[in-house]
Amino acid sequence: MLEYEQFEEKTIKRKEIYHGAIIDVALDDVQLPDGNHAKRELVFHPGGVGIIAFDEQDRLLLVKQFRKPLEKVILEIPAGKIDPGESQTPERTAARELEEETGYRAEKLQHLTSMYLSPGFANEIMHIYHATHLKQVANPLAQDEDEVLELYALTFEEAKQAIIDQLICDAKTIYAIQYWELLIKGK
Repeated sequence: MLEYEQFEEKTIKRKEIYHGAIIDVALDDVQLPDGNHAKRELVFHPGGVGIIAFDEQDRLLLVKQFRKPLEKVILEIPAGKIDPGESQTPERTAARELEEETGYRAEKLQHLTSMYLSPGFANEIMHIYHATHLKQVANPLAQDEDEVLELYALTFEEAKQAIIDQLICDAKTIYAIQYWELLIKGK
């Protein structure tokens, strides 16, 4: 087991820089284990979910959307931010996001893992679920007003090629394809 004390950075002072609808930003002055001082830029985020779901033809459901920080369109598994009141049950967020973004509901959502996406500066945690026994919804929940999405369904080979082509380039979706490969090899 790692010894916490020999690595701990003690916060001396925190300056809150920004409070937004999605993130908060702070600047910490810290004391390092060796006694030296440093600054840490921190981003606080409520966390999110990603959903691995397959259609009737065993194709991975993905959404195509423009991502402003990247200035490009990418393919991703359905995902979204945990809204206030949902933090204790991210499964509820996963069910909502799956329906909003794909028009499907899952009979079962199995939690696979939770991961920190950029622990060097952010506390955002992503909970990944595998959705099974999907049913298309006649009148699904509406997408967020500020989202423009298009639903895609890719075979395993198409998904691997999309990684090579950099259409899939985010960690949660690459994880989903690795998980899919393990499922295939396990059969």
